[in-house]
Amino acid sequence: MATLAERVERLAATPAGADLPAEAQQVVRELLDALEIGAVRAAERGADDRWHAVPWVKRGILLGFRAGKIADMSIPAQGTPRFSFVDKNTFPTRDFAVADGVRVVPGGSSVRRGAYLAPGVVCMPPMFVNVGAWVGSGTMIDSHALVGSCAQIGERVHLSAAAQIGGVLEPVNASPVVIEDDVLVGGNCGVYEGTVVRARAVLAAGVVLTRGTPVFDLVREQVYRATRDQPLEIPSGAVVVPGARRVTAGWGADQGVSLQAPMIVKYRDEKTDLATALEAWLR
Repeated sequence: MATLAERVERLAATPAGADLPAEAQQVVRELLDALEIGAVRAAERGADDRWHAVPWVKRGILLGFRAGKIADMSIPAQGTPRFSFVDKNTFPTRDFAVADGVRVVPGGSSVRRGAYLAPGVVCMPPMFVNVGAWVGSGTMIDSHALVGSCAQIGERVHLSAAAQIGGVLEPVNASPVVIEDDVLVGGNCGVYEGTVVRARAVLAAGVVLTRGTPVFDLVREQVYRATRDQPLEIPSGAVVVPGARRVTAGWGADQGVSLQAPMIVKYRDEKTDLATALEAWLR
């Protein structure tokens, strides 16, 4: 992979507006192949227990957009309508075989080239996984769920219906969105801007987490916030629900206005595990 990284970095340094060398599309194909088999990742967990972006991989994905040409890659169908698909030719949809061990239920789902899905992943329609994403074994991606570019999803995660896991492609050193092992992400949740949700946490339906979102821990009596150098991080086993905090000054206070404020109301226990155990039967 060191050689591939060097080739990516050299091609990515081609000045804007200049033609890319002929080898660019081949290098992009090699990178996307490596991403799809899990040989490289767009983000890794370091010895410091922190998640870090892998800049050369992101540069390679961006190189793919630069090297690609708009093409009609529509999927033929008997009768009408066909599945119309026009995009950069470097990023077609992924094809899966039975040997891959990935279950893709019919109904409009799409996985973009350069995404890794481990054996045992279940995709319910319609859902979408973008380039550079990594999805661990036993995870279910439910209907209308999104796994954004370079997002890292652990094993045995349930992304419930309409859950949105944001992508972070630029800048290349920006922290990825990470959902660690055994996390339950409830329906209509949104996790964006490099937020890290640690293992076994539970996000109740409707929780929205961003870099600017403070999270109030009612159990440990703490407030979690992102800093300039670190993303927002939800502790392992935390059970997070939607909440609100009132505005205490100015016109907003006079009007009784409240702001969104997700709250940790407990940490995962046997009762919580029983409530989520039914998911295993769906996989």
